[in-house]
Parts: sequence; C-alpha cells; structure tokens
Amino acid sequence: MVVSPTAPAPQAAGPTTEPGAGALEAATLAQFRSAFAASPISRLAQNAVTQTTIDDVALDRAVVAGTDHTFSHRLDDWAVTNQRKSGRCWLFAGLNLLRVGAMRRMGLREFEFSQNHLLFWDKLERANFFLEAMIETAGRDLDDRTVGFLLDRPLDDGGQWNMFVNLVRKHGLVPKALMPETESSGNTARMNAILRHKLREGARTLRDLHAAGAGADALRAAKEEILGVVHRVLCIHLGTPPERFVWQWTDQDRGFHRTEELTPQGFAARFVDLPLDEYVCLVHDPRRTSPFGRTFTVQYLGNVVGGAPVIYLNVEIDLIKAIAQRAIVGGEPVWFGCDVGKMMRRDLGLWDRDLYDFEAVYGTTFALDKAARLDYHDTLMTHAMLFTGVDLVDGAPRRWRVENSWGDEGGQKGFYTMNDSWFAEYTFEIAARRSALPADLQAALDREPIVLPAWDPMGALAR
Repeated sequence: MVVSPTAPAPQAAGPTTEPGAGALEAATLAQFRSAFAASPISRLAQNAVTQTTIDDVALDRAVVAGTDHTFSHRLDDWAVTNQRKSGRCWLFAGLNLLRVGAMRRMGLREFEFSQNHLLFWDKLERANFFLEAMIETAGRDLDDRTVGFLLDRPLDDGGQWNMFVNLVRKHGLVPKALMPETESSGNTARMNAILRHKLREGARTLRDLHAAGAGADALRAAKEEILGVVHRVLCIHLGTPPERFVWQWTDQDRGFHRTEELTPQGFAARFVDLPLDEYVCLVHDPRRTSPFGRTFTVQYLGNVVGGAPVIYLNVEIDLIKAIAQRAIVGGEPVWFGCDVGKMMRRDLGLWDRDLYDFEAVYGTTFALDKAARLDYHDTLMTHAMLFTGVDLVDGAPRRWRVENSWGDEGGQKGFYTMNDSWFAEYTFEIAARRSALPADLQAALDREPIVLPAWDPMGALAR
C-alpha cells in the first residue's frame, strides 16, 4: 500500500520562552472584565443564556420557518428503528437499506432484520481483529503510538460500510424475531467494558508469550482461548445466534408464506436484492492527506480478518450529492455518514449550516472550514443514517429526507430534514454503486490506497 505523503515526520521545536512568559496577567483579566461590562449585547446574552440553553437563544427562527418537511421525491412509507443506547448506527443504517428490498419481496409494510445478530458477530470478529493486531505489533513498545491507540480502543460499537458488508457476507442475516434485542444490545456500555478488560488482558498474554519467544502457533492457540471467553460473554449478553431456521409470515394481502430451512447466509441470499459487491465508499475529505480521485484506507480499521478492507475513494462533494440524488430519484435509499451533532435540532428534526447564530450571541466568528475542522480535531464522522428523500427545485437539491435510528420521538416520527447547506459542511461519505461513477473514477478504485494512520479522523465512525 502507498504510505500517506504526510506521514509523521520529526517536528521543529516551538519558540523558546523564559519561565513564566505567557502567563495570564491581572491587567489582562481586568481588561477582559471591563470590555464585557461595557458591552450591552454581551450583558444581554449573559442574561439570556444563564436562564435557558444556548441552543434556544441562538436558534435562527428564519431558518426554522423557512424549512418545511415536504419532498419532491420520497421513498419511505415505513416506521423508523431504534438503536437505543448503543453506537450501532452503521448496522442500523445498513440493515434499513437492505430491508427495503426484503419488504418488497415479502409483500410487507414493516420488517426488520436482526440488528442484534450482526452486533454479536461484529463483536466476536472485532475481538479477533484486535488480537491479531496485538500479535502483529507484539514486538513494539507499549508506548508506541499505534499500540497505545489500539489498547485505548480495543472494541467499540461503531463501524463502516465495508465492515457491514463483511458481516453480511460471512454471517448472513436473520429476522429480528429470531434474534431479538436484549438489554445489552440496546445498552452496550457495561458489556463493552467487560469485553475491553478481557481483550486488554488477552493483549498482555500475547505480548508476554511473544517476549518469551513463543511462535505464531502458540500465540494463536492462546488467542483462541481468549476468543472462547469472548464468545461466552456475548452469548450471555446477546443470546446465541441461530444456525438454521424456517421463516414464515403473512403478507399485507393476507397471503401466508413459509420458507424451507435456511441458514442466515441463505436467508440473506433469498431476501437481499442489492448487489453488495458493487457498492463502494465515496468520501469527501478536503485535506491535503487525501487527494481527490485517490483511494485511501486507515491502518487497523476493520472487523473481519480476511474480509474486504475499508477503502474510500475521495471525491468532490458535488459528485457525492449528484450520485445520492440520482439513486433516490431512481428508487433506492442511500447509506451515509456525517458529523451528526453539528447545527442540529433534534426535536425539530432539522439540520442547517446556519441553524444557530452563535456569532451574534458571542460576538465572534467561527472561521474553520471543513478541511481545517478535520485537521484541528473539530469534526469527524459520528453517525450513519439513510437518505430516503430529496427535494429538487429545477433539478437541484435544496433539502434531504433522512431516516434516523433514534426511535420515533424526534423529528417527523423519527425522520429528519437536512437542508442542502448542511450537506456540504458535515456529510462525509455515502455508499454507492461503482457504476454510478464516471469511468476515470471507476479506474481510480483499482489503484493502491494511501494509508492513513490508525488515529486519523476518517476512521472515527468505527469508534
């Protein structure tokens, strides 16, 4: 793989200063206090914000009043799902995409694949992925930055599109009724803490064995013992995934159906109508580390050892919009990842770049652009959802309809509206068919990817 052209290099030292230079002086503090007291706007803002939330004070009513929730192209006529207190958005968004075709094939208005089923296999596969990384890095010092990063986050709920596809390919799908939610699937923090402890303990075991001169066979034998414990913990918290089952249902016309005995892989083959192998991940990353028209990956980002790596193709944001728009108009929802918390109002179900007028409240500007926000740790991918509609005016999008997975209390029964101004600033990626790309970008997908370090923000959705 190609190493990033901006890989860490020795850095020049900062300016030399005398001890105590740069301390906050009393005269400076007095100046700050006087300036605040002399500003009626600042005093008014203080009176307002000390009594109510800053979001209520800064909310731009013109943006709210200027946005309705109608769309020229809308696909959804189903209820939203609920990931509860978990970071499974990427799994929910992926399964919400696949259930559209499954509902058509079954003649149902409502259906869900088991999110818990894929959660189980993701945890087990990711435990194996982490332990393999520990074997690979066993010769490095504990304070090596990559080793430290891996130990900080040995297992999380998040994930990426390619990771979702890896799970479906290897472990298939089952109806939610056959592996329903548990207390821990919707409230993963305690289970995750226990699993992290066991994985860090396992990392120490593997590193100690390596230090004592053990070979690869001995290390992997020890790894299997650790994974046996992880499997047991997962079964206790999430239940045991079904190996074979018969599925039966009554369609919306009251017709009864029953399958033969199926494996989860067979069920996925029967009821998934999207060609997952044709989908690629397009991102908009305007930093210098990721040139447009190039593929890149993030070191140690993945879940299934031997599965497809997480590969991004970096493209301009207008192309991402155009491809998403064509997919929706053609009848297909779109999986996407974004920085969900920025300029968002949950009760209104609304995203807009200018939703809050913080500059007026605070008397300052917020000048970082998208690339600078990535460079200076002010933004990253935090959530995955599904585009299910777009509102076009003269062929151009002005807002997007979003199926979230936070239940039906927020927004329009769980569906949200994203004004197009927000899309460019805070949307980072979509999953799209390779055939949707122009020929030169299809060819670019076959180039060796640039490798970004494990801690790069483009890996954040998996954390």
